[in-house]
Amino acid sequence: MAQAAEQSAEQSAQTGPATIGDSEFDRDTAVTLREEGVYDAELSAGWTIIHAVNGGYLLAMLGRALGQALPHPDPFSVSAHYLTASVPGPAVIRTQTVRTGRTLSTGQASLLQFAEDGTEVERIRVIATYGDLDGLSEEVRTSAKPPAIPPMEHCFGPSDNPAPIPGSSAITERLDIKLDPATVGWAIGAPSGKGEMRGWFGLADGRDADPLSLLLTVDALPPTSFELGLKGWTPTIELTTHIRCRPAPGPLRVSITTRNLAGGFLEEDADVWDSADRLVAQSRQLARAPRS
Repeated sequence: MAQAAEQSAEQSAQTGPATIGDSEFDRDTAVTLREEGVYDAELSAGWTIIHAVNGGYLLAMLGRALGQALPHPDPFSVSAHYLTASVPGPAVIRTQTVRTGRTLSTGQASLLQFAEDGTEVERIRVIATYGDLDGLSEEVRTSAKPPAIPPMEHCFGPSDNPAPIPGSSAITERLDIKLDPATVGWAIGAPSGKGEMRGWFGLADGRDADPLSLLLTVDALPPTSFELGLKGWTPTIELTTHIRCRPAPGPLRVSITTRNLAGGFLEEDADVWDSADRLVAQSRQLARAPRS
């Protein structure tokens, strides 16, 4: 796997950054129309965490299918319930148009895989509203501010850690993440206990962000549970994402916070900012906390 990552980096250096529509992310989230409302897909092992496929990657794949099924191009609000863990391999996405209007359309989608006995198992169910981000008003009234993250060269990525990252896996080779030093205490056995994760984010092949890839971004950083002193898989139960505007080219800044861990569950609130200091995406997810 390390050799493959080195080859990918060499190819990127030779050919330049990947472009939207022609990148590993685009190829691995591709769906093929089988018949009206039914799409075939292949879940790539390259986006796994431990043995499960990353929830943000899956959300982007479902988002791509809905973008093809609905008359409007861009996801505005996407709410997903994760029913069972997805695994690499074939999948089927079934979509249904719920309502279409002049500026917005709403649809739902389910991603299914097959059990050993051949029966379909539903992995995720999504309901989403789509529109056209280019048609939105430019007026902004906000009290939100971009997170204060040190320059990228002063932040840390997976290769900088003195010890293996809990749950590190193939997905880390496809992402360019540099974490704020204030949120990586967990990597050296000294978590802050604050439930915060902040960092710079991009795709390893240099592809710029677009509304679809933002669905991946909100669920791509290490979980805040690490900084709460908990190690292990933090499976998503429900994830709602709002795409606020089309991101400018360049690296993104992501800030994730957890204020309440109770009853074995925690929430994660994520804000994503682009290189023009605009809040381009927000999300909240409910996740099962790792067992102590």
